[in-house]
Amino acid sequence: MDTHIGSLDGPALAAANVTVGCPASAPGCPMASTPAQPAAALTAGEASLGRHLARRLVQVGVGDVFAVPGDFNLTLLDHLIAEPGLRLVGCCNELNAGYAADGYARARGVGACAVTFTVGGLSVLNAIAGAYSENLPVICIAGGPNSNDYGTNRILHHTIGLPDFSQELRCFQTVTCHQAVVTNLDDAHEQIDTAIATALRESKPVYLSISCNLPGLPHPTFSRDPVPFFLPPRMSNKMGLEAAIEATVEFLNKAVKPVLVGGPKLRVAKAGKAFVDLVDASGYAYAVMPSAKGLVPETHPHFIGTYWGAVSTAFCAEIVESADAYLFAGPIFNDYSSVGYSFLLKKDKAIIIQPERVIVGNGPAFGYVMMKDFLSELAKRVKKNTTAYENYKRIFVPEGQPLESEPNEPLRVNVLFKHIQKMITGDSAVIAETGDSWFNCQKLKLPEGCGYEFQMQYGSIGWSVGALLGYAQGANTKRVIACIGDGSFQVNFHCLIISLSFIA
Repeated sequence: MDTHIGSLDGPALAAANVTVGCPASAPGCPMASTPAQPAAALTAGEASLGRHLARRLVQVGVGDVFAVPGDFNLTLLDHLIAEPGLRLVGCCNELNAGYAADGYARARGVGACAVTFTVGGLSVLNAIAGAYSENLPVICIAGGPNSNDYGTNRILHHTIGLPDFSQELRCFQTVTCHQAVVTNLDDAHEQIDTAIATALRESKPVYLSISCNLPGLPHPTFSRDPVPFFLPPRMSNKMGLEAAIEATVEFLNKAVKPVLVGGPKLRVAKAGKAFVDLVDASGYAYAVMPSAKGLVPETHPHFIGTYWGAVSTAFCAEIVESADAYLFAGPIFNDYSSVGYSFLLKKDKAIIIQPERVIVGNGPAFGYVMMKDFLSELAKRVKKNTTAYENYKRIFVPEGQPLESEPNEPLRVNVLFKHIQKMITGDSAVIAETGDSWFNCQKLKLPEGCGYEFQMQYGSIGWSVGALLGYAQGANTKRVIACIGDGSFQVNFHCLIISLSFIA
């Protein structure tokens, strides 16, 4: 598996035993080229919670933590700053710190942000909700009250004036897959490791609150360097996998003009390469859902565009909706992606593959079947069939080019995006803002290697500004271009182009 920064498959989870580490090519990665060494004993001053958390973040691939300092997290931030493999990136506010962690997770496979108690936590909440909707592992670290304040009925600053320390936690419970409140050192080691491991395993954000008086305190559980994460791999049920393959092969091989459609959960399943391998083996025409743009190559000869119902790329919907079998890999069907549920698809013609589940037509369904395993095995068994692609070539008419603008003529949207198209290369990444930029960036033809990110499920206006920073930090070999458009869907279109180049 390719483990370059910014690849769809994210940071390497190591060969067979899935030891979690940062990408092999990540600058300064402690696990990049040197074999594991015996953990060294630490001095009492080094054996602290803050140092353990810092080392854990580096170990799983986090090189930058996006933070807003506050008096509840200052001591913790000191320990993060002291870690050689970590860089603290100060942000103007917590919401943008969360957006930056979102963008960083898209580029590196995991991101982290650090905020202060309640006033910071509630500010970053919207960004964490967006990361949850996009299935991104973001570790949200909040400085919490002094451990001695719990149970005292005291009123603290940065709160709404009630002696309720659980308000922040209760808010995060709805937008994170795991929450941990560390108020003592005896189980802090376990709580931190469990939170980080859960974020990686579930590909969702987690909330980690650490009492402000604990980060610098030594404890015997932190007396050695962290042992590398060892997450048990998610394995397919072999009988279920074989049964799913047999049912799918039978379904597809009797079809006359089958097609493939890639969905956004290809990222969660780390199945982008397996999907392309299936395209190569099958010869099928393939499209992507709008929320999956950038997850599979658009330069492959059998790519036919974005399938988005009535607003699909030209001639794409005709091929997909006229097919007698369509395989959707990792789809999310909502009112946006289905254009108000107006798709002209039939369930009995569809194979739906989710990260751990396969449904063939109106049934049967197979659980505990990993998408990557399924696509890889299917590529070995399916018959080649290029009929749908040949039909596409027969009806395809190339798009015309916009007329050249006259001097002093108002700038037209199609002319603007003609120039954006010329800007992007394989070393670029495009960040598309919610609203008009969504629709116009969908028309861009991405060169091989060009990244593309947007937030279709949650659609938070302003997301692209912070995400641009985070993605540029994470994919520091790419020039990142953000298209920040008018999110109000007005006819009068405004678009600001921001480009950042980060050199490692």
